[in-house]
Amino acid sequence: MREVDRLTVERGGIPYPTLMETAGNRVVEAIIKRYGPVAGKRVSVFCGKGNNGGDGAVIARLLWLRGAAAVDVWLYGELEETKGEARANFEAIKRLAESDRRVSFLEATTEEGIWLSLLPHQLLDFLQGKPPAPESGEGLYEREFGTLPFFVIDALLGTGLTRPAEGLYARAIEQINVFKKEDPVNALVISVDIPSGLSSDTGRSLGPNVRADLTVSFTAPKIGNVLPPACEANGQLMIASIGTPDWLIEEVGARLELVEEKRIYDWLNASRRAPDAHKGSVGDVLLIAGSRGKTGAAALSSETVLRAGAGLVTVATARSAQSLLVTQARTEVMTEALDETHDGAISHTALDRASQLAQKRSVIAIGPGLSSSDESTRAFVREMVERRTAPMVIDADGLNALAPWPEGLKGSDEAPIIVTPHPGEMARLTGKTNAEIVADRIDVAREFATRRHIITVLKGSRTIIAAPDGQVYVNPTGNAGMATAGSGDVLTGLVAGLLAQRPSEPLEATIAAVYLHGHAGDLAGNRLGMRSLVASDIIANLSEAMLKIGGDAEGGQTNTISTI
Repeated sequence: MREVDRLTVERGGIPYPTLMETAGNRVVEAIIKRYGPVAGKRVSVFCGKGNNGGDGAVIARLLWLRGAAAVDVWLYGELEETKGEARANFEAIKRLAESDRRVSFLEATTEEGIWLSLLPHQLLDFLQGKPPAPESGEGLYEREFGTLPFFVIDALLGTGLTRPAEGLYARAIEQINVFKKEDPVNALVISVDIPSGLSSDTGRSLGPNVRADLTVSFTAPKIGNVLPPACEANGQLMIASIGTPDWLIEEVGARLELVEEKRIYDWLNASRRAPDAHKGSVGDVLLIAGSRGKTGAAALSSETVLRAGAGLVTVATARSAQSLLVTQARTEVMTEALDETHDGAISHTALDRASQLAQKRSVIAIGPGLSSSDESTRAFVREMVERRTAPMVIDADGLNALAPWPEGLKGSDEAPIIVTPHPGEMARLTGKTNAEIVADRIDVAREFATRRHIITVLKGSRTIIAAPDGQVYVNPTGNAGMATAGSGDVLTGLVAGLLAQRPSEPLEATIAAVYLHGHAGDLAGNRLGMRSLVASDIIANLSEAMLKIGGDAEGGQTNTISTI
């Protein structure tokens, strides 16, 4: 982002003062859009000495212009320590404070300064020697601030932090959070670019950090805005353009992208059914899943394949599991029995029959409820992947059967592989610990995807999708209620079902599936609460998720013939 700002000035022709002024304007616009007019409301602005603090000074001045009842600006440091555009804006707000009693500007350089930042505006006036406002029958505090929302602007540290906030900054963060704790309804905290105390370059918490109600991030989200646990401090995240051209953002070569709803709309629109579509033209999926005692996973996945829009799905399962699966699956689902091991899992001797079933299928998915404890089953999975002639989705026990991932086994453009592990499965595939996977999900997923030419979906809060070319996508949908048995089986079916409709676009189909899976989970969570959500609720809300995003692309088509 520093490079983007530099290029915006050098090649975009937008000077730094204009960027800072625009940034302040965007934050004020976001506050008004989210919370309504600021006229008559009290504001405290906590500023650091750098450009983030300079943005805060601009915000303070603009809120004053919008009629805020009181604007207290706190610079954590001395004015003489500031530089460039930030200093110019601090000096402007200081001059304003000298001429208008609605504005206060104080430099907090001691513990006492932090304590002063908690005082009501009229007491600050007294300490600064300003005359009181004319009385009007009621107390000054009650008249100006008694029932009005209290905005707290966090412009302390911004991006680029690499170590925990210390000293005055740590205490300032603590005091901002005290405001929020003591009055969670009216003390509304707005962070500029990223909540202070967070690293903009990782999803990890460095130490004490602000917990915001609204974060306004400029130009593009930062890693700390979108990856957990850091992203949980954002509150609502708004992305604001400050004038940087899109081509500059693309030119700097960023390899991390937040998935946006428009991308999913475009995919749904491009893959909509033609008026003359038939079941064979919209995808035929072979799902190799289930074993004795584990047929529920196959039932969930197979129904999702159909709900995703594929025309046909056949579940190939262990022979002794077939009869129970038939009673659990949708009536539209076809089943095939395969040879099994002594404990009811698919056997290596089923390889030829399964390969025969896979011929001419649009997509093969393998893994849900498969069981992977028997070496015969593991050998079956390995050879099925090696023999594939169509795109293949591998999940759950399909992944466990391949762990650790065979060195010579790779995907290809002609027959792509999509894997969907959770952190535990990824740990088994790579030989890393669970903690190592969780600590560095982006790099782990990217390394696995590029080294093996495999589309890698590393599941979890803010699921990561890594492409074979090294590009990584962060999915913003989903919630903790989806941490429930069968949720991953639903995702497997959704990836397979969408991919079957456009096999030539495996990455886009995978991104769409992950997004829609989370969106359907969000709809279910809003209706049922996260505690009671189960995997079948995700399926039940999938149609609405597609309709909400796809709109006309998902609606019915009415063809009428009229005569006059």
